[in-house]
Amino acid sequence: MNFGIFEILKLVGALGFFIYGMKIMSDGIQKLAGAQMRKIISSITNNRFAGVLTGFFTTSIIQSSSATTVMVVSFVNAGLLTLRQSIGVIMGANIGTTVTAFILLAFGFGKFSISDYSLPLIGIGIPLFFTSKNTLKSLGEFLIGFAILFMGLDELKELMSFIKEDPLILKSIMEPVSNLGFISVIIFVLIGTILTIAVQSSSAAMAITLALCGGVNGIPFELAAAIILGENIGTTITANIAATIGNVHAKRAARAHLLFNVIGVIWMLLIFYSFLDLIDYLISETFFNQLVTQGDDESITRWSLAVFHLFFNILNTFLLIWFIKNIERTVVKLISSKGEDDEIHQLKYFSNNNLTNEFSIVEVKNELQKFVKITSKMNDFTQQLILETDRKKINKLLQKIEQYEEITDRIENEVSEFLAKFNDSDLSPKSSEDIRSILTIISELENIGDIYYSISKNLERKIENKLYFIPSQRNNLMQMLSIVEKHFGILKEIMNNMDKSNEKLIENSYLFENELNKLNYKLKKDHLKSIEKKEYKIKTGILYADLLTSLELIGNHITEITDNIDMLN
Repeated sequence: MNFGIFEILKLVGALGFFIYGMKIMSDGIQKLAGAQMRKIISSITNNRFAGVLTGFFTTSIIQSSSATTVMVVSFVNAGLLTLRQSIGVIMGANIGTTVTAFILLAFGFGKFSISDYSLPLIGIGIPLFFTSKNTLKSLGEFLIGFAILFMGLDELKELMSFIKEDPLILKSIMEPVSNLGFISVIIFVLIGTILTIAVQSSSAAMAITLALCGGVNGIPFELAAAIILGENIGTTITANIAATIGNVHAKRAARAHLLFNVIGVIWMLLIFYSFLDLIDYLISETFFNQLVTQGDDESITRWSLAVFHLFFNILNTFLLIWFIKNIERTVVKLISSKGEDDEIHQLKYFSNNNLTNEFSIVEVKNELQKFVKITSKMNDFTQQLILETDRKKINKLLQKIEQYEEITDRIENEVSEFLAKFNDSDLSPKSSEDIRSILTIISELENIGDIYYSISKNLERKIENKLYFIPSQRNNLMQMLSIVEKHFGILKEIMNNMDKSNEKLIENSYLFENELNKLNYKLKKDHLKSIEKKEYKIKTGILYADLLTSLELIGNHITEITDNIDMLN
């Protein structure tokens, strides 16, 4: 058979079918079990083995190491996991992803092929998919994805068999690089890495490798094993891409994944041929022998690859799990913090589960200082957003404000849940009062975060609708923001001296609120005159007035916070 453009397009289509099926299946199972999985991952302790087991079971169930690692990176970015905890989960995800090869071999390459039942599965899945019940809908999505995946795999196998039937195709590609001894192994590791990066799926790369290996004209076992080592490196790219928009901790988690896999490939290459001998022994002399079809070279090679992949990842995890601290230190050195923004992630008290109630309240009080600092940064971003003209920088500022608003939501939820666990009978009357004040403070700070986010969305709409502030409007807004900034300065000072009398500072807080209210009143009057004179468009005027109201409201919230801080003394 001539393998021309049409066959190449069919190959790409089959691969796309496989990847699409994998995505739908993974999405379906994540919807079915994802909430529970996320809950389990986010509640991981510092026990490294618990992290590995969680990563393994999560990936085995959702059938996507990329989904697990992206989830882990997002949790690190949000502060729900520490870097050290995330490394354990990522190690487990690497073992979990080896299950894919066994599923593909059991249901796709054996005598029993699930693709024969793909249409009936879709027939069952489609009605479920269109039901109103979310659980049944997700189950239908999973069944449809599962069926499509194996339909794609069946097409992939058929097309790959044409390649293998014509020895000139693979021979012309492999011959120049397959007879160079150990250098050939290195080259095929690179091929595996590039292949996985190209298809953005280690499962798809594995399916291609399994389809092409074994037999007289197929890729020999040692070179296919080298490709799989490369796939282990290539699969880390997804998490690193996901981390590019995250904070420094998310980037470090993704880089730890890359480092872990690269170290594993390096030590494996040092004992490569001896390890292949071990796999040969396991396949021929142990219970793995029952998996292969005797006398079938392709079956032996494919199952050998699955066992190689499994044992490599288990051994790599077993060896490196004792060096999680070293991996953590290395990635911290590789990716240094670029500033305070990068460091906003996890509240300290999350790890202090064994503290007494009274001492925990002291810890929460300390964390309120960080919460104020986070919220006040949103004022800085808003000032920059009003003055910025470069669209890329504007988008970056909008993303930052959105990220910080999500952080304020999370902190409010976490503090509330943390304080809700306290038993009133175990608290002194003063501590009970302190809890009520703290809950008010975090609610007010979260409200401020919401206001800044609302301001950012208004400014985004202004840009999208090509509305412009005249210089006087910009100056007035900057004047309001400047007063808010000073108001925050007073709040920070009060926060830093919570145990002292702050009467003078609280008095200054009221002065700033009054100044803000008076300025807002004056600017609103001037605004109405400007509207009458048609100095700017009505739409711009409405937007401008909304921003003035929002900034005045922030001042009210800050004063409410200072009042409640005073009650904590």
